[in-house]
Amino acid sequence: MTTIKVSVERGVATLVLDNPARKNAISSAMLRELDDALQALRRDESVRALVLTGAGSDFCAGGDVSSMHSGIDAVTTRARMVDSHRVIRALADFDRPVIAAVDGVAYGAGFGLALLADFVVASERTRFCLAFSRIGLVPDFGVAYTLPRMVGMQRARELIYSAREVSGAEALDLGLVLEVHPPERVAPRARELAEALASLSPDGFAMTKRLLARTLELDLASLLDAEANAQAVAMTTPYLRDATGRFMRKEALAFQWPKP
Repeated sequence: MTTIKVSVERGVATLVLDNPARKNAISSAMLRELDDALQALRRDESVRALVLTGAGSDFCAGGDVSSMHSGIDAVTTRARMVDSHRVIRALADFDRPVIAAVDGVAYGAGFGLALLADFVVASERTRFCLAFSRIGLVPDFGVAYTLPRMVGMQRARELIYSAREVSGAEALDLGLVLEVHPPERVAPRARELAEALASLSPDGFAMTKRLLARTLELDLASLLDAEANAQAVAMTTPYLRDATGRFMRKEALAFQWPKP
């Protein structure tokens, strides 16, 4: 792979967008490599959590503007969008914890990529921006789906139409990120969260993630039915028996949320 790097250590995979000279802008080659890597990681049962980050001082500048300027016909654009949709679905359906460690710029598709994570840890110098409207494009990488669900439709419209920058501090206030840290602390903190979440029940986490993803699409009766089905499965797992045994013996549970 030439545009990304993947490593696995103690059950946590780290996927790095690796084109720092172009602020890790997403090219067609990167989309294909991201799809291949995510499919491989999902098949690897030793991987219990994923950290997504960018090489150098930026997370991702979005799409490769130079390729847009050179002219792309509608057929090619549609094919490229289909490639991006495979990556979006692979991340959205990734049944283990995904932490985005975001430093520097997270523009356009890079912003959308971060929003697909379960949690975003940003730096004090992070700048988020949806610049699509500035150049006559519509938001892509699933932003029209993920953003309103996180900040509400009114604020989503404002961020999309204005194409203004959002600092890490404002992103925290808006609920777009979980935590903001100095740049040198972002990667270690994302790793801490990933390692902690990796100790959760794989089955319990996967079912909870799927349940949360459906909350805005189901009526209450349907959601309660899905909840009951998931809980019936969760009640039969070895993880539950171990955790309840520890609780009864007044021992520490395997999972502890790490303090910032």
